[in-house]
Amino acid sequence: MSVIEAPGSVLILTVLLLLVLYFLSSRQGFHEHKKEPPGPRGLPLLGNLLQLDLHRPHNTLCELSKKYGSVFTVYFGPSKVLVLAGYKTVKQALVNHADEFGGRYISPASVDLSQQHGILFSNGENWKEMRRFALSNLRDFGMGKKTAEEKILEECHYLIEVFEKHKGQPFDTTRPMNHAASNIISSIVYGSRFEYSDPQFKAMVARANENIRIFGTAPIQLYNIFPWLGKWMKTVKLLRKNVLLQVNVVRDLIHQLKTTLNPQMCRCLIDSFLIRKQNDEDSCVTDSLYHEKNLIQVVGNLFAAGTDTTATTLRWALLFMAKYPQIQAQVQEELSRELGGRQVRVEDRKKLPYTDAIIHETQRLASIVPVSLPHITTQDVILQGFFIRKGTTVYPLLTSVLHDESEWETPNTFNPAHFIDMHGKFVKRDAFMPFSAGMYGTFISSTFQMNWINTNINGLHFKIVQGRRACLGESLARMELFLFFTSLLQRFRFTPPPGVTEEELDLTPAVGFTLNPSPHQLCAISHV
Repeated sequence: MSVIEAPGSVLILTVLLLLVLYFLSSRQGFHEHKKEPPGPRGLPLLGNLLQLDLHRPHNTLCELSKKYGSVFTVYFGPSKVLVLAGYKTVKQALVNHADEFGGRYISPASVDLSQQHGILFSNGENWKEMRRFALSNLRDFGMGKKTAEEKILEECHYLIEVFEKHKGQPFDTTRPMNHAASNIISSIVYGSRFEYSDPQFKAMVARANENIRIFGTAPIQLYNIFPWLGKWMKTVKLLRKNVLLQVNVVRDLIHQLKTTLNPQMCRCLIDSFLIRKQNDEDSCVTDSLYHEKNLIQVVGNLFAAGTDTTATTLRWALLFMAKYPQIQAQVQEELSRELGGRQVRVEDRKKLPYTDAIIHETQRLASIVPVSLPHITTQDVILQGFFIRKGTTVYPLLTSVLHDESEWETPNTFNPAHFIDMHGKFVKRDAFMPFSAGMYGTFISSTFQMNWINTNINGLHFKIVQGRRACLGESLARMELFLFFTSLLQRFRFTPPPGVTEEELDLTPAVGFTLNPSPHQLCAISHV
């Protein structure tokens, strides 16, 4: 008689089976009284994939929120995820419950990008330390200070030279905008800017932008849901190829800086990291997070994030100016009236409320990051009466915040009046959240309209409440947008190409993780 056939063994197995069934039923019963978020019923294995537009999933999710509310669930294949829609809900989750919703969901594609090193796609102590290091060094090397302003203004001159070379003829603004924005973060990370004609620099920028674009495409969405498909997908192979090339280039640039490293004269963020790495090695720190893999990923995270979002927003701003010439004329009238012909400075923002409103309205309407990088809950949490389990993947729907009908008078129209009060002054809107749930600034002793990160700038004191996954480069991005936009509008009038009317300019965004304008050309006509 075999062991499994022995009467005692049968009895033991029966008891164990009953215990397992009791445990499962008890666990289910335990959660029955806990109200879970509603959502559409999914198919086995496929979930709600047949209902989703994988090229533009944010559109489908916005439509579903109208039916199921601001907190609902949807199945991405077999995986159940939570979607947050609308200003009040997103703010409540990411700010009021910042710790509970502060984890980062690590998808297969994000593993390919970073191997869970760096800032964007890491968790735990590694994320905390790398974020702290990056934020500290961004501040040390100029973020929110005069030094950053000078770097941006210098880059404005190089950008204007490129625009002038086209002599008013149509051209694509993509490359020059990307190169200009990239040089600001490069000057902080590498200690110097690159020439726009530098082949290595051009390739780095192009790969970074391509990775961000394909990160939001349908093939990558499918790969994240069904990772076993990756071995047959060309898009996944391209992503991995780009990552490898980018890592090799960054490693070479780090090596060049390392050969001339002087601990007494820290030139850039990489120098600071290398010095810390050497100090940990000298102190025999065995579990140091300051190693090459983290350095490469921190540099890559800052380079990509510091290039794409700023350049994309500026391209939208110029496209809107060409689309709405009357608004462009009002901006240029304000610039001329308040500044004359002199160079704009950051401190001029308070004199230019209409121009400031245009930049904010561009960020709001373009909504270039429609869905935040997915979060994951770090513990069980109750949100608006719904029970959310620890380990739940969460998609904050940022476009639903920037187009929230309960917060914006004309949510789907380019309307600078969203940020102008009845007295013509710039007004801050709580639902302005283009950088995710980053900063909510309560001005203590100033009307100066910029959210600096826990700091005093020129005697202006700000109290900041910051979400765990806030965009750490927000204040730098704000400064770049203001100085680049105003410098270009002081110099040029932007129009559609000959034969194209303002009405024919297409505002449909291209497919990608960030929403770039569809391919187009503009004319930059000098009026100086």
